[in-house]
Amino acid sequence: MPVTAKLNYLRIAPRKVRLVADLVRGKSVKEVQSILNFTVKKSATPLLKLLNQAVASAINNFQLNPDNLYISKITVDEGPKYKRWRPRARGQTYEIQKKTSHITIILDEKVKTKKKVKKIKRPKETMFEEAKEKITKLKTPKPKPKIEITKPKIEKGVIKRIFRRKSF
Repeated sequence: MPVTAKLNYLRIAPRKVRLVADLVRGKSVKEVQSILNFTVKKSATPLLKLLNQAVASAINNFQLNPDNLYISKITVDEGPKYKRWRPRARGQTYEIQKKTSHITIILDEKVKTKKKVKKIKRPKETMFEEAKEKITKLKTPKPKPKIEITKPKIEKGVIKRIFRRKSF
């Protein structure tokens, strides 16, 4: 059952919102939430709020499991433009268009067709023997390697005093 959520008149240009919408298209809800939490773009927070709204309506209205939901379609359309004027040189004015966006998210449910893997049960005796072997391995201390300390050789007749330090 597809679940739709709409956000109209978002005061961010549609071109900028589409950059974030392209990141999340076709992915699962859990993955999209983590992506939007760490995206630095301004349009990431309204998209995250809209996604959470769509998930909440899917849970409450359709009793869907949020783990099975994914974004099947996300569209960013152009909304109305607010027209403002900016004064320019020699009495002229230029128009500034403040663009808005309409966002629509459609969530759908994935149908899981994975086969269940059967667990092989071992007899209790073999499990007990394996545990016993692990305990005996842990109790036996490992031998420490012996470190041999050698003194530097001094040649007869010639005293080498370059840099001798006692080794610890």
